[in-house]
Amino acid sequence: MLHIVIPAYNEELRLPRTLRELRRFVREHASVLQPVEVVVVDNLSTDATAAVALEASTDAVPVRVVTCAVRGKGAAVAAGVAATGATSSDVVVFMDADGATHLDALLESWRLLALGADVAIGSRAAEGSDTAVRHSRLREAGALRYRALTAKVVPGIRDTQCGFKALRGDLAVTVFAALRTTGFSFDVELLARLQRGGAVIEEFPVQWADVPGSTFAPLRHGAGSFLNLAVIAWLLRAAPAGPATAVPALPLAPAPALLVAVEA
Repeated sequence: MLHIVIPAYNEELRLPRTLRELRRFVREHASVLQPVEVVVVDNLSTDATAAVALEASTDAVPVRVVTCAVRGKGAAVAAGVAATGATSSDVVVFMDADGATHLDALLESWRLLALGADVAIGSRAAEGSDTAVRHSRLREAGALRYRALTAKVVPGIRDTQCGFKALRGDLAVTVFAALRTTGFSFDVELLARLQRGGAVIEEFPVQWADVPGSTFAPLRHGAGSFLNLAVIAWLLRAAPAGPATAVPALPLAPAPALLVAVEA
């Protein structure tokens, strides 16, 4: 069972295209990816996000809408992961509503998990990645500084903020229940807790294209994101290190095609 969690705040315009592409991709790779359920988390939207999500539901790729009353991407993803249930998912993926990461990442992440990883994360900084960026100079400068600081919290991870990550279902529910970061920096706390728990994290290259309409605003969210890094570092100092989150791997039975890496 594959659960795909999509956090959404006022995404009535971008979400339908993403769900159409997701439905098409799952249909083309049904032998590997089925059964699938999409969990769209409506994060206090004031538009028709929930309605357009439900309209996209089909028997082959059902879409369920969960409401998260706590504002923030981290809170929304955590609510979606909790809704998947502790035992029903072999794999939980979360991805952005804008569909910025090419869906080939679904196959590559499943392949890596099948080969023994606990977590597979898309990376725009990994060798072989293909990115099309239209960010402002301010955002680019802030991103460079942010990555330098995250390297101190999660050493060895080159891109903490790519919006595509896949985890074993049991591990996802366990680690997200411990998260305290509700905003955009939740990925850093997530990866740091996974590292401290001994999880095997594989970073893989993705095709990624910036999609207009992001809800992240450097002037409004930038300072808070940097502050969150300090808070996360403080939280983790008190968190026990060790194999608390690294529970035994689930046996995934990949199709033969999964044993070949997906080409960008």
